[in-house]
Amino acid sequence: MADQPTRLESLIHLSRWLGEPARDCVMLGEGNTSTRLGDESFLVKASGVELARVEAAGFLEVGFAAALSLLSEELDDKAVKRGLNEAKVDPDSPLRPSVETALHAVCLSLPGVEFVGHSHPTAVNAITCSKDFEAIAQQCLFPDQIVVCGAYPLLVPYVDPGVPLARELQGRLAQHVEQHGRPPKSIYLQNHGFIALGASVKQVQAITLMAVKAARIAAGAIACGGIHPMSEADVRRIDGRDDEHYRQRVIESSSTA
Repeated sequence: MADQPTRLESLIHLSRWLGEPARDCVMLGEGNTSTRLGDESFLVKASGVELARVEAAGFLEVGFAAALSLLSEELDDKAVKRGLNEAKVDPDSPLRPSVETALHAVCLSLPGVEFVGHSHPTAVNAITCSKDFEAIAQQCLFPDQIVVCGAYPLLVPYVDPGVPLARELQGRLAQHVEQHGRPPKSIYLQNHGFIALGASVKQVQAITLMAVKAARIAAGAIACGGIHPMSEADVRRIDGRDDEHYRQRVIESSSTA
């Protein structure tokens, strides 16, 4: 049996995959990724590091408690910067955690979430930056979208990136779990980007790919006269079918590299 990759190796793979120029998910220093290391800490990309070229040294270990404490009160930019540096497990590291570190702490605190991929796919951002963002993004267009990305994505209105966004997301995630009984797999950030939440690298990859496909289909449907979404009854049917749950597990375990 081949050796299993470490969490850091898996995160490097996911990051470079998202950063591959042909996928059009990020450019330059856009986007960030993370993975849980345990109950106490997680790895997150350092600020300004390019996903496409990231090495092991481009990630920082951050404490959950310290990162989440930034959400407990209103902080100015200097206080946030200081708090992020204090959240580093290695205080001597010259790198600064991503501005979205608290967001990753919130996401990785959800049950079943081990990896987070935050990107800015052009096709998806065409939707998140549109006047009809909420109407389009919340609709399910085809069964595979439901199987891979979930029946009920979370939509977040535009909020200043960083701690304000993490705080808003924390509240909306709690509402989502209360309403649907489980966390979302897909998060759409208005005028900003996309977040895929997964138990594995492969799941984050699959969610991101399918979200891009759904965005392209939505744009094409609009150009062809308008979107014809699946009915709520049909969405619930796909979401609850045992055979679709099996197919979901197969898709999530298949290679998308």
